[in-house]
Amino acid sequence: MIIGTAGHIDHGKTALVKALTGVDADRWKEEQARGITLDLGYAYQTLDDDLSLGFVDVPGHERLIHNMLAGATGIDHVLLVIAADDGPMPQTLEHLQILSLLGLERGTVALNKCDRVDEDRLAQVTAGTQALLRDSALADAPILPVSAITGQGLAALKDHLHRQARLQGERRHEGRFRLAVDRCFTLGGTGTVVTGTVHAGQVRVGDHLCLSPSGLNVRVRGLHAQNQPAERGLTGQRCALNLTGPHLTREAVSRGDWVVDPDLHHPAVRLDARLRVLADAPGPLTHWTPVHLHLGAARLMARVAVLEGEAIPPGADGLVQLVLSQETHALRGDRFVLRNVSARRNLGGGLILDPWGPARGRRTASRLALLRAWEQNDPLAALRQALPQAPGGLNLETLSRQWNLDPTEQTRLADTPDLLTLESPAGPVAFDPGVWQDLKTRTLKQLGEEHAHHPDRLGPDRERLRRRVAPALARPVFAALVDELLAAGAVRQQAPWLHLPDHCLHLSPDQETLWQNQILPLVQADPFNPPRVRDIARALSRDETHIRALMQRLTAMGQVCRIAHDHYFHREAVAELEAIVRELSDTEGAALAAPFRDRIGTGRKVAIQILEYFDRIGYCRRVGDEHRVFRDSLWRMR
Repeated sequence: MIIGTAGHIDHGKTALVKALTGVDADRWKEEQARGITLDLGYAYQTLDDDLSLGFVDVPGHERLIHNMLAGATGIDHVLLVIAADDGPMPQTLEHLQILSLLGLERGTVALNKCDRVDEDRLAQVTAGTQALLRDSALADAPILPVSAITGQGLAALKDHLHRQARLQGERRHEGRFRLAVDRCFTLGGTGTVVTGTVHAGQVRVGDHLCLSPSGLNVRVRGLHAQNQPAERGLTGQRCALNLTGPHLTREAVSRGDWVVDPDLHHPAVRLDARLRVLADAPGPLTHWTPVHLHLGAARLMARVAVLEGEAIPPGADGLVQLVLSQETHALRGDRFVLRNVSARRNLGGGLILDPWGPARGRRTASRLALLRAWEQNDPLAALRQALPQAPGGLNLETLSRQWNLDPTEQTRLADTPDLLTLESPAGPVAFDPGVWQDLKTRTLKQLGEEHAHHPDRLGPDRERLRRRVAPALARPVFAALVDELLAAGAVRQQAPWLHLPDHCLHLSPDQETLWQNQILPLVQADPFNPPRVRDIARALSRDETHIRALMQRLTAMGQVCRIAHDHYFHREAVAELEAIVRELSDTEGAALAAPFRDRIGTGRKVAIQILEYFDRIGYCRRVGDEHRVFRDSLWRMR
């Protein structure tokens, strides 16, 4: 169990930790000389039954609240220290506010220096403390009189903390590994060491991890858990990780960084959250207020974008987007605290709902409804509530990363019978069945409108239809939707063109003769590089405009495909080219222009134009100079 101290300066937090553990948590000579804690200190105590207590001692001075906040991250139990002679003081209240904003509900109050007061004063301070705690998260915390100097009450405090550690039991170690770095240093012969509290998962010697938000890859060369050499560290433990990596230096790591599983490294700059403004805030928190954001062990500058109305009054809560001045690591469920721009007082705090908020559309009704769904504590319940607000579906890989779910929980979401789950290259995408049906209805309606507006065309290709119906929908997902419509007979396909079953095009008798007897032989003579419109017109001694109009008509009918300007390929040739692209993608991982050109025997320009055509109509996706196939054949007859 990790215990964090809290309380006003000079109320004896460090002395009490030393009395409980025998360890002086003041690490610096200046701290020991002045008798004032300036930075975080650490002490450990091993219990008889192999349990251990880790103490994080925080400074109490008002100018060092940022250090206190860095230490409050990840603790399990609060030890609020109040001097019996002084009673509750300003930083007592300030620390208590912070603990409440961080959602810390388990704690103990130690009335220190009780040897300095008589029974009446002790009773008076006890009553004042109870009144202070009445409306806080520590309302039910026991209040124990102690003296770090004489030892009075220490045995009872120790026994109480030990009981709390045993009652807490073993923490669940679910999710991918996350550690909030609150200290970094270099040891001779060892290298770079970072310390912090493990927020999720577990880590072993030899694991490959990532520093976030910098993205540096590191390996765990050794570790200590609860101040003891260990082979693994677990959720809830304080760990020291000896890290190594090709670009790792002491200067590359600082307090506020995270050491995470590589899959969790997705730096964030816009955090959508539920924010509660403190009741004693000086006034409403208005839109675009600059603040200090304390998240994990980090302190960052941010702006508060109020998503509901223009301000949040004192004592109220609301949805906000925290727009950061620099990247950080965050996940859904992380707690944060906001302080004013001068860093002199607490403003409020809350819970991260989505660490990757959008830059646009953040105040739309559907977006706000989605954020309210993410307030559910159960990810499946949240998913069910969110899906009706997600016309493009929700990627379960992204959701799993956002909530840091383990594989078992991911599978539970994907296999939920009343949800529709589709596979895509970016991972499974979940849909509400009603939303999916609405997408199919809109697709059929759009095809009908296309036929009404362009009766001389057979229909759009998949990519054009997707842009008209649901431009935000991923290509593979829309391809699955179209395949369902094709299988049901609601839509038909001619080459890449899609149309309703009762819509068709025909050539006039003269056009059919010209096409079958004169143009088709020319196009098929060199199928992978057929003549352009001007060359066909010249060979047949025909008007170029007339040939172009006929080729456009044939394109609308699905007989030919317009690869580039005035360059039309027969559908059978395009089907063969598609097969070659698929083969290169399967064997080489992607289709590149040079090997594709060599296979089809054309110039580089024509080869690139063909690959770009496949990308335009939604058969493959271009990544740099590579074209990667992501769906089945486009050329099936339906």
